[in-house]
Amino acid sequence: MQLLVDAFLATAQIHLDEQLVEQSILERVKFTTKSTTYSYKGNMLYYMTGIDLSCNALSGEIPQEIGSFSEIQALNLSHNKFIGSIPETFSNLSQIESLDLSHNNLNGSIPSQLIDLNSLAVFSEAHNNLSGKTPDFTHQFAMFEESSYEGNPFLCGPPLPKSCYEAGSPSSSMPDFKEQEEEDDIGWIDMSIFCTSFWASY
Repeated sequence: MQLLVDAFLATAQIHLDEQLVEQSILERVKFTTKSTTYSYKGNMLYYMTGIDLSCNALSGEIPQEIGSFSEIQALNLSHNKFIGSIPETFSNLSQIESLDLSHNNLNGSIPSQLIDLNSLAVFSEAHNNLSGKTPDFTHQFAMFEESSYEGNPFLCGPPLPKSCYEAGSPSSSMPDFKEQEEEDDIGWIDMSIFCTSFWASY
């Protein structure tokens, strides 16, 4: 008798679980990325994975471990108080389509490995304290506009109007040692001629 009761309860639980799953995929689920809210329902939810922690006043450094979530398609950490550099482990987010790190206090350079994110379609690191060169303007990164990087006064390179080689940059302000060498040689020759002339006239 107890076996029949257990079997009935197990069957009822399975049926209830199926109803809950069916009900959940019929309800609309809202997901916000890049300040735009999308609504999804149905079987599409089985194929969607994302993390939206925007506007939560989160602080500290972004955990390196997030880079191990290789199946997520969207990651939104914008409008928080994150500091430190962008984890290089983000290059492991092979399925990522939308990455928003804007409006934080991140610093340092943008990891060059991010150009390996071939599925990336939406990208923003605007309004941080990032510096150095933007990722190579190639492949999917050639689609991203200036708005993806704006608000980082120490960033340079396309699509930003600021060149990494314009006057005043470290690369252009470094002295040309070859040119200095030539000037020194000219100075030495002039001194030799002067000394010779002086002794001859004496």
